[in-house]
Parts: sequence; structure tokens; C-alpha cells
Amino acid sequence: MSFTPHGRHLIAGEWTGTEETFLSDPAEGVGQAFSVGTPELVDRACVAAEAAFWTYGATSRAARAAFLHAIADEIEARGTQITEIGTQETGLPAARLEGERGRTTGQLRLFAEHILTGDYVDHRHDAALPERKPLPRPDLRMMQRPIGPVAVFGASNFPLAFSTAGGDTAAALAAGCPVVVKGHGAHPGTSEVVAEAIHAATLKCAMPNGVFSLVQGGTRRVGEALVQHPLIRAVGFTGSLTGGRALFDLCAARPDPIPFFGELGSVNPMFLLPDAMAARGAELANGWAGSLTMGAGQFCTNPGIAVVITGPEAEGFAEATRAALSATGAQVMLTTGIASAYAAGAARMAKQAGVQDLLTSMCDQREAKPVLFKVAARDWLGNHALSEEVFGPLGLIVVAQDAEEMMAVAQSLKGQLTATLHMDAGDTALARRLLPVLERKAGRVLTNGFPTGVEVCDAMVHGGPYPASTNFGATSVGTLSIRRFLRPVCYQNMPETLLPEA
Repeated sequence: MSFTPHGRHLIAGEWTGTEETFLSDPAEGVGQAFSVGTPELVDRACVAAEAAFWTYGATSRAARAAFLHAIADEIEARGTQITEIGTQETGLPAARLEGERGRTTGQLRLFAEHILTGDYVDHRHDAALPERKPLPRPDLRMMQRPIGPVAVFGASNFPLAFSTAGGDTAAALAAGCPVVVKGHGAHPGTSEVVAEAIHAATLKCAMPNGVFSLVQGGTRRVGEALVQHPLIRAVGFTGSLTGGRALFDLCAARPDPIPFFGELGSVNPMFLLPDAMAARGAELANGWAGSLTMGAGQFCTNPGIAVVITGPEAEGFAEATRAALSATGAQVMLTTGIASAYAAGAARMAKQAGVQDLLTSMCDQREAKPVLFKVAARDWLGNHALSEEVFGPLGLIVVAQDAEEMMAVAQSLKGQLTATLHMDAGDTALARRLLPVLERKAGRVLTNGFPTGVEVCDAMVHGGPYPASTNFGATSVGTLSIRRFLRPVCYQNMPETLLPEA
């Protein structure tokens, strides 16, 4: 059955419209009208979320797990509709959206099973020692408890896995926190149908209506009102460095500052070591080209920089990469704004001192073609602009004179989501020198792989030092992400009948 959006917000169980509307900008088809969000709607959603917290925060793990499973069920029941409107709005192929839908429901189910074990509350118990001298010890129990309503900002590049029912929402609900989502203007229809799924699960599981609300996109003041609302206790965000930093500063400037868990982007450098280059340089070039152009390069883990040591292998790698990228056709980008920013970023990169153009292409409106540049490490080290992310299929080869200059490039990096070592056995000594540097710079360090593709599991870290994210101790993917929306509480001499279920 085809899905036609009604264009309203979901506020505490009620679909609500506003007089002012905006038109979506789909990759195909005509735009649809959606109600513009307002600070007044944000206030209603936050007040309802606070009221819901007193019930939802005290629900059993089993009840919350059933709720997460129900959301996954309802999303799967709307799979055809989600794929249809998602492809229209974003230009992403159906197979990509179907895979992302599976990841979205999979992480909901993973979190449901994870909280059932109770390990996530990190329960610790120091039994009373009444006879201890010189002073007795009281009975002490510590466990993690939900913090309250959480604001989540939908991401442009993942309309399902990082948006309405994505990782931040799933983690907050698993922790026992109601959620208010600000939908992304790039895919409001997709956000709406997913919100309908969450609403259906809320009714099915008899959860309080304020446990979830969706405020569709509007002016910047909607996001500002959300992060500054006194009832919001934390924020989850995936997006640009500029937008994320502005919201982060608002959170810090509140009378009661709150944590802002922002994932803000990364160039995800790869270090290709000499023996690996000699043995399989062409293979590495083809692998990089595939990773660089996957999804038109619109992944936060897109490996935008390859660091090599000068020599014939480096020249062969550059030529093989150029040839592989040349065979890649134009790809539709998520929005016209992203496509424009990509074209501007590529043009800006081409003008930097020392940058050699290996492959450039003209881009039409919402389409993008891959771009490849090369620069000497000494020029890269002297120009911070060369280390800034260009969101899209742009690659930059940084050529170091020797291992020492490669080390200097690694040490100069700012925070990254990922860093990669491509190595063979003969590269172990250099890799051993690089690894301590890279693990300080990135949340995930890979060997002989490409970082696009983030596994949702217990051990995954999707985060890193600033500016990759605003909280180096957190991850936005994997079961550890639930911990962001909990805080430790110690119970002293508390009767068993009063202790939380955990």
C-alpha cells in the first residue's frame, strides 16, 4: 500500500498540525507539505515527556524490551511504505534503505535483549560491615538509573538508522528515557511513517503517550528551543560540525548544563604502509575507491584521506585509484544543499597550495561524481584546511617523504571516528609506532579493512575525540550507547522493598 504523508507532528500521542508549512525536496516526484515545528510544540512535547518519565522510567526491563520489539515489529510491517517514500525523498536505492531498515530493527531488538540481562546497570554492592573498626560500613548499592527526557536530532544521511527510531532513540528508550525527536527536513515523510510505527507500538504496549514525540523540521529556533528546554536532560545529535557545535554551546550555556552527545564528522584517515603497498597497491586502490564512493560518499566513516610514502608504489596507487574512480558514474546526493556543499568543498580544496588535481568532474544540481587530489605531506601539515571534511566522494592522497613524516601526519590529526592501518607482516615495526598515536586520535582503529559499515554490537565504538564527537567517552552505536542516558545512583542502607528492580 502506498504511503501519503499527512504532514503533521506527533505530540504525546496526538497528530498535530500548524498553520505554517514547508515543502519537502524529494530526489524524485513532487514535494509534500509538512507542518513547521514551533517552540510551543517543543514545550508540549517536553512537558509530556517529563510526565511520562515518572511511569516509563520505572517500568521493568521486560516491559521496555517488549516495547522495543514492538517498535521493530511495527517498522517491519511498514517496510514497503518506508522504502517507497525513503527512496523518493533521499534518492537512496531501495536495497540500501532495506538494509538500513534491517539495521534499525536489529539494533532495537539487540538493545531489548541486552537490557534483559541487567548488566547495563553495572550493579555494585558493598555489604554492610557493622563490626568494622574504627567505624562501621553501611550497606551500599550502586546502579545506573535513567536520566529523564532526551532530545534526538534526526540525521540527513541515515533516514532510518540515525533518525526517528535510530540508535539514539533506541538507546534512550532502552535506558528508560522518553524521547523528543526533531525530524530532519531532508526526509520528513520517512520520519512520519516511522513515527506512526512507534505510536502504534506505544498503544500496543500501553506505554504513556509522552514516551515519544516527533516535531518536524522548522526554523533553527525549533532545535534551539529543544536543547534549551529545562526538562530535557541530554541530547543526541548526528550532523555537521558547525550545527553541532552551536547546539553543544547552547547546552553548555544553560543554567543547568546538560550533556550533548554529538557525532560531528571525520576524515577517517588511512595509513598505507610500504610492504602492503608493494604487495597489493592496486587492490588497495580499488578497495578505497569502492569505500570512498559507497552511498555517494555520504557516510560519516567515509575514508577521505590516504597517507602513503613516496615512491613508485605510491604513484601506482594514485593512478589505480584514479582509474577506479573514473569508472564511477554520477550519484544522487541526499539533498541539493549537500550536493552544493560538496561541489564547493571540492572547489575549495583544488585552490589550496600544493594540491594536485588527479580527477575532477562537473556535478549537476543534486548529483555528485568522485574527485581525487594529491598533496605532499609538508603542505598538508602546514594547512589545516586540507584536513577538513568534505562530505561526499572526495579523496585526498597525502604523500610523506618517509616514515617519520608519516608519523608527523598521524600526530597532527584531530579527533577521528576511525583510523586505518593497511599493513603486511613486514610493516609491523612501523604499525607498532603508529598504533599508540592512532588510538589517541580515533574511536575505532582498523587493520586491513575499510571503515564504511559500522557493526551494531557490544564492542563497537562510534565516536572519538573532538571534533569527531563531543564526548570522547561515549559511543552512538552498540550496546554501550545506552550508558549515555543513565547516571549512577548509590543507595545506602536502602530496604530491599524500595530498591529499583535492577
